Amino acid sequence: MMAATVAAPAATAPVSQAQVRRRWTQHGLLFVAPFLLIYVVFLVWPTVLGFRMSLSSVNIAGGNNELVGFANYAEAFSDPRMWHSLWNTLVFTVLSTVPLVLLGLGFALLVHNLRFLQWLWRLSFFGPFLLPSAVIAVLWLQMIYPPDYGLLNGTLGTDILWLGDPDLAMWSMVLTTVWWTVGFNFLLYLAALQSIPQHLYDAAAIDGATAWTKLRSITLPLLGRTTGLIVVLQLLASLKVFDQIYLMTNGGPEEATRPIIEYAYEVGFSGYRIGYASAITYILFVLIVIVSLGQLRLLRKREEALS
Repeated sequence: MMAATVAAPAATAPVSQAQVRRRWTQHGLLFVAPFLLIYVVFLVWPTVLGFRMSLSSVNIAGGNNELVGFANYAEAFSDPRMWHSLWNTLVFTVLSTVPLVLLGLGFALLVHNLRFLQWLWRLSFFGPFLLPSAVIAVLWLQMIYPPDYGLLNGTLGTDILWLGDPDLAMWSMVLTTVWWTVGFNFLLYLAALQSIPQHLYDAAAIDGATAWTKLRSITLPLLGRTTGLIVVLQLLASLKVFDQIYLMTNGGPEEATRPIIEYAYEVGFSGYRIGYASAITYILFVLIVIVSLGQLRLLRKREEALS
């Protein structure tokens, strides 16, 4: 009986590193294709279309839609109302960012070190952030700021027009915004605090470190990246402020609180000049990009210095 012969398997050509990389690239592109499609349709294309509109004289009330180049930008840079609105936006950003970062850190440290009813404190600090802007506006307009029966004047024993005085209106909007949105920064800081290893504090306690030394030498340095992220996010959010100011003061009194987004809204939908309004929003867009890149550059230099 003759033994059956078994055919040897054919030798396969080795797969090169370039082929593996190309295959992974193809799979990755297929995986992110749905997101890329949505990103292009709903973000990239509207951005390009908006920039084209800023170079035109488009008007929703009718008229000729002609390309005017950078004439809208030239008009915006010579518009004192635009500069006043931009100044209001910058003032609001500075006044709101500092307390939102410091209070978020302080509340997170407080709750992290409490040993009782932590869920109640978390809900108390984060709860207002879940409310929509319309609810916040009604709450503060009807209960906190009224001069005759408002909670703030009742507590202080005064009859101040918090939203009617041009010198106090911006501060009042900052107070409302801090109370409303500090919960987001608080939550980020709290999550970062809970990720710090406990053995670092135990080792510091063995060496006789005080609570202040632990905070200064362990907690704050390890929260550096979280602080940088919070500062960037807070700057971006404050530069884009619109909802609460529009609902509570409508930019008043005497345009003392009107941000640049509200001015663009008025120009576009009250003055019907969509092209000019688009140019104003792209000026703000460039400012936001500059602030973001500058902040990220500072954070990168800080990390390089620490390393």
